Amino acid sequence: MMKNLAAEADQFQRRALIGFVAIALMMAALGAGYFRLQVIEHDLYQTRSEANRIKPKPIVPARGLIFDRNGKLLADNVPAFRLEVVPEQAGDLKQTLAGLGQLVGLSADDLQQFEVARHASRGFRSIVLKLRLSEEERARLAVNRYRFPGVDVVPYLTRRYPYGELFAHVIGYVGRLDVKDLEKLGDSKYAALTHIGKSGLERQYEQDLRGEIGYENVEQNVEGRALRVVGRQVSRPGVDMQLTIDADLQAAAVRAFGENDGAAVAVDPRTGEVLAMVSLPQFDPNLFVNGISRADYARLTQNLSVPLFNRNLSGGTPPGSTVKPFLALAGLESGVRKPEDRIFSSGEFHIPGVARGFRDAEAGGVGWVDMRDSIAHSVNTYYYQLALDLGIERLSQYMMRYGFGAATGIDLAGEVSGIVPSPAWKWKRYQQPWYLGETVNSGIGQGYWKVTSLQLASAVASLADGGIRHRLHLARATRKGFDARWQLIAQPSGQSLGASAEHLQVIREGMEAVVSRGTARAIGINAPYLIAGKTGTAQTVSRKGNLSVDPHNLPLSLRHQALFVAYAPADDPRIAVAVVVEHGGFGAATAAPIARAIMDAWLLPKPSSAPLPTLAPEPTP
Repeated sequence: MMKNLAAEADQFQRRALIGFVAIALMMAALGAGYFRLQVIEHDLYQTRSEANRIKPKPIVPARGLIFDRNGKLLADNVPAFRLEVVPEQAGDLKQTLAGLGQLVGLSADDLQQFEVARHASRGFRSIVLKLRLSEEERARLAVNRYRFPGVDVVPYLTRRYPYGELFAHVIGYVGRLDVKDLEKLGDSKYAALTHIGKSGLERQYEQDLRGEIGYENVEQNVEGRALRVVGRQVSRPGVDMQLTIDADLQAAAVRAFGENDGAAVAVDPRTGEVLAMVSLPQFDPNLFVNGISRADYARLTQNLSVPLFNRNLSGGTPPGSTVKPFLALAGLESGVRKPEDRIFSSGEFHIPGVARGFRDAEAGGVGWVDMRDSIAHSVNTYYYQLALDLGIERLSQYMMRYGFGAATGIDLAGEVSGIVPSPAWKWKRYQQPWYLGETVNSGIGQGYWKVTSLQLASAVASLADGGIRHRLHLARATRKGFDARWQLIAQPSGQSLGASAEHLQVIREGMEAVVSRGTARAIGINAPYLIAGKTGTAQTVSRKGNLSVDPHNLPLSLRHQALFVAYAPADDPRIAVAVVVEHGGFGAATAAPIARAIMDAWLLPKPSSAPLPTLAPEPTP
């Protein structure tokens, strides 16, 4: 059969043309793809390439230091090393964790914290597995580093509290950052943080103390090894803070309590500066910094004395007789009483038509007393009648004017407002009417009353400073950078109680008589300065019928609360103190000597004292 060469040539040409067109189209598509990659999307892929080559590394700033008023370091930062894992780079994560556990002894808490953080974060982020590696653990990791890709030992600064438990309820502590903290911060850059203020001043001034996180861009090779730093955004360390607290006075206050539990606050009545603030028992805040163990936490939470409870902020007790000077002032200011008005104390007070009587402080009474004597000898009958004459509504209004029933505004979170008894409060709480006997009971600081030691300190300080109440505060000054000068923190002006100087003087004379010849005369013996004070005893249990209860025969948990408020020197006040001793019995016997020891520590000459840091003048507005 003869071949048709012309047809075959024509067919070949058609196929060649089709092939050429197909090749041309494919080349055009390839060229368009290269054009898209090299020109149109050049910036996108260059960014991705740079991201593979350059990794941002956060720079966590040093946390601000905290000092007492004399420059003693209360919270500092010390070098430490932590173990971090990038889950995306770690390969078989379960196997990696098992291998690391054999080297550094991972606890159940470490693994749990890691899992929580891992599920809340992205796989490419570095997650803390263990804080505070020992030297031996670091050495073992260094030898076995090749076995664990995505695992790194990172140096950092960790918080330390040199005085341990002494300032636990003032400074508080920092703890490991958790998911709730990140949600609260609301900014992804804070994921680089490992710690955040959890309580006390560490929490209150967290934003100032933590500083600003910085970053450095690190160039790395294909194996992920860092080569060089190609850019940096400098971090800003947190501000240092100077407190109003005096470390020596704080220690003296704790010593004065001995084995007793309770709370005490000492303030400068002229400024509202808190000089000492203790809540006993205490706890070691260093336990919480890198995650407290289950055993330590159980020991603290199962302690019946509740060392984690801040008695100054969140506690409360009936004020007992410590409220009598303020009721007396209310009587004067309202015109219900004059200083010379006298009431007869027979040992028992009766509301007309009521058989059950209200007992006086002394069996048989003390006879006729005026206002000054009623304060000096804590005569209940005087204040039973005064409360009735004032009426509960007016009594409540004056007590709130003097600072009760409201937070003092101290720079700590969690302060309770306490309770000033009133018909409105009782109806809201119990849906029950008010009875006249409750008014009588309110006149001696019993019943529904609830005050904190902070409120008592603020109130007695206002009497000491001529009726001016200053906001209590703990932060005194700040500085940015170690070489910078301290800058005083501006405080609001003091507020007047609205009481006349003449009436205040009567109350002050009555409180001076408490120590010179009254219920607290024992602490005035050999005192080199004049003390004005008021004892108080808040009942935990009440008598049944006409039977009296001796608090010394009760179990410790049922004994009365012992209270004492004071200021000194009475003729030139420089310190005001409020002391509450839990189950201490009587204020004169237990709380008053503690207050005297605190005032002695502040007012009497000390063997040595560090000078105050030089403070810059307040900036003009």
